[in-house]
Amino acid sequence: MAIIDFFKTGNAYLKSTTMVFPLEIAEVIRSGKAFLGIEFGSTRIKAVLIDDKGKPLSQGAFEWENQLVDGLWTYDIDIIWKGLQECYSDLRTNVKNEYQVEITSLAGIGISAMMHGYMAFDKNQKILVPFRTWRNTNTGVAARKLSDLFNFNIPLRWSISHLYQAILNKEPHVKDIDFLTTLAGYIHWQLTGKKVLGVGDASGMIPVDSSAGTYSSAMVKKFDELISDEGLGWRLLDILPESIPSGADAGTLTSEGAKLLDISGNLQAGIPLCPPEGDAGTGMVATNAVKPRTGNVSAGTSSFSMIVLDKELSKPYEAVDMVTTPEGNPVAMVHCNNCTSDLNAWVNLFKEYQNLLGIPVDMSQIYSKLFEAGDKGDPDCGGLLSFNYVSGEPVTGFSDGRPLFVRSAVDKFNLANFMRTILYATVCVLKFGNDILFNDENVQVDRITGHGGLFKVPGVGQRILAAALASPISVMETAGEGGAWGIALLAAYRVLKKEGQSLSDYLETEIFANCSATEVKPKPEDIEGFNKYLQNYCKALEIEKAAVACK
Repeated sequence: MAIIDFFKTGNAYLKSTTMVFPLEIAEVIRSGKAFLGIEFGSTRIKAVLIDDKGKPLSQGAFEWENQLVDGLWTYDIDIIWKGLQECYSDLRTNVKNEYQVEITSLAGIGISAMMHGYMAFDKNQKILVPFRTWRNTNTGVAARKLSDLFNFNIPLRWSISHLYQAILNKEPHVKDIDFLTTLAGYIHWQLTGKKVLGVGDASGMIPVDSSAGTYSSAMVKKFDELISDEGLGWRLLDILPESIPSGADAGTLTSEGAKLLDISGNLQAGIPLCPPEGDAGTGMVATNAVKPRTGNVSAGTSSFSMIVLDKELSKPYEAVDMVTTPEGNPVAMVHCNNCTSDLNAWVNLFKEYQNLLGIPVDMSQIYSKLFEAGDKGDPDCGGLLSFNYVSGEPVTGFSDGRPLFVRSAVDKFNLANFMRTILYATVCVLKFGNDILFNDENVQVDRITGHGGLFKVPGVGQRILAAALASPISVMETAGEGGAWGIALLAAYRVLKKEGQSLSDYLETEIFANCSATEVKPKPEDIEGFNKYLQNYCKALEIEKAAVACK
């Protein structure tokens, strides 16, 4: 069970609302005034139904895992559709059980998913190679060459890196590409017939010109010139989805799309969809961090920080990706492939021990107790170290990874220090990129908000992250709603926005005006302890390199 899942029944608002106002909510759903958001996460597909004020009404979910096939991380196309349909079916069942009403229409729908990766289709809409996800790190040669060509950091996981690596590898399918998109773009295309992408998700395919809100024309031209001798029969813009901003018309649910989403046949066609977005964009929306000088940290299977800039960076950095908000504003993103997967594995070990003792397992209690134990550990973890590299970690230069726990005979090895070490590992790599922003570029931030599984146990994850970034961290009461809620809000914005109303204004006035947040400021001793831990971590990277080298 993943950390992000152990409060699956919904938040306190949802519980209290369904008990007190079931008739009013039932009428909202029955009359087709609810908005639906669906997000494809790394380990879970989640659906959230909200009203016109952004309040969650019900949810559904489907658990899934990526597979390593022929050396590449992927999800089979059949499981993508099975997951979507079962997630929606779970939502539909929960709505019927809670409110005794069937979903037949909706005010709006939004689709979100993990960003980046590679989904290439031919003219018959057949996928040419298995979906290559963001997790793959086989694109090093392409990413380096493109970064030099564009004078812009092109990460390994970006779609353009996957495309160019396939060209360099002389893969025969490349000449047959008719459409290249992301997972969110693919689902949206099949539901609406529209080959579009929200600008935030598009900015993770190739660089985007924030002033124009679409792909950088200069970089598109350079890429076309780069591959001009390959004889592929297409130019880059021929195969990419159209990049559009939040609130734009992104099409409506077709009859075929309705049948794909709701296999019961109850959902009607004609529902408007907002532009499909990536999980980074929905995280920004869910934390009200789309204005300049705001930021958020998402901490789940992977982790990433997003800082909305009020000025350009002085130069490109390999550890910092430049993407955009759903409105197209520039964002400095630090993305780490690994966050809570190794933590979850250790917690499951404690669950197995509890089972051996014959003690009933309550996963929320196990997480809470272990997190609280880690909160009492020494600020420097007593010398213990952990590398949570389930997969490669590009920020620290690893194309492959080996999870490691390291200690010497003289380190203070106890449960509190052990758990604090495992918690530090979830955010340690994130600090590398953010130090560049705050120390080298003097980026100013008014508010950083955390969301995701790391923050489910109140206070502990916040204190760990505050120590790592040496900055106050806020967590909103809505933090547990996540990206599915964020894309549902974008669906609502698409339909309900006032003339000339920006996304940031809509969120400020309509959604978050009365939302409370808890802020944790870092303690000096925790900052000092984390920095000491980081010094040891950097020295011990040679141990991780040796472990990776020993297959």
